[in-house]
Amino acid sequence: MVEQLDRRAWMRGALGAGFALTLGGCVGTRQAPGALRIAARPDVLEAGPILHAASIWGPSRATVLGGGVPNLIDGPVPGALDRFEGLADLAGQSETQLLRLSVANPELRIVMTVTEGLYRIVARRSEGISGPADLKGKRIGTFVRTSAAFFVQRMLESVGLREADATIVALRPGEMAAALRDRRVDAIAIWEPESERAFQMIGADAVSFGDPAIYRELYNLNTTAAVLEHPGKRRQLVAFMRQLVESCRISAERPEIVWPLVVQSSGFDPAIVAASWPHHRFPANLPADMLDLLVVEESWIATQEGRPARSRAAIDRLIDRTVMEEVARR
Repeated sequence: MVEQLDRRAWMRGALGAGFALTLGGCVGTRQAPGALRIAARPDVLEAGPILHAASIWGPSRATVLGGGVPNLIDGPVPGALDRFEGLADLAGQSETQLLRLSVANPELRIVMTVTEGLYRIVARRSEGISGPADLKGKRIGTFVRTSAAFFVQRMLESVGLREADATIVALRPGEMAAALRDRRVDAIAIWEPESERAFQMIGADAVSFGDPAIYRELYNLNTTAAVLEHPGKRRQLVAFMRQLVESCRISAERPEIVWPLVVQSSGFDPAIVAASWPHHRFPANLPADMLDLLVVEESWIATQEGRPARSRAAIDRLIDRTVMEEVARR
């Protein structure tokens, strides 16, 4: 966990010199010819290292546009939860969406885990909830068909429960804190900062729990086989990933450098960004258990989509390990 820094000191700096840091080629900046095009949702904290790496490179080398894995695909993208305009060379997004979209687009590739989202259930103590076993019969708000919903399934399964043993309430991220406050749900599961917002909103009645060994989100850097096979784009990708390794280190060790970029991109309050940051890790690698997690998640997604699950070998082909090997060779 990242040690919590003094928020007031950080906010003073952010409002002064800190906000002098611009996205330098991030959201809203005109794309320069030949620049890497990187899609990342502006409203997720996991994108922080990508924003930092792009700001170091500047707009002549890297441009960040809003979006995610769908922006790697030229043409209609059935099954995409959201779609932002613009094609990209790289995209930051969770493993869940790449799994969903790679059925019709098997050329998609994972090349690095940038951020791990340490998800948690936030619930009301007054509803008799102190751990996952207490979720039986409760109303759980989550964003269906996403990594947050898979997290709920994994937490229930860890104590011998099924999704049918609880009532899953479909909500968008920005609706969840208010739903918990208004007692329309008993618990929520969503990525930050909405979990932290909900935790703060219900105060002393709040309890939160999760277990990264059961599930943590893998927010990956994704690309396509075509980019990997293009010599010029591949060289750019390797160089950007080397910068991204350093940006992940800074995100973990000196997050006050990255927070202003996240605030500028997302519009979130600086205090909620700082409070939510410890619920992330920044590995900048390909986790040893990635394939195992993807295989389990593929089975969950396939059941939802009414299709056979792909084989372990087919899922393994979605992970390209050669780029990280080049990054490590320097």
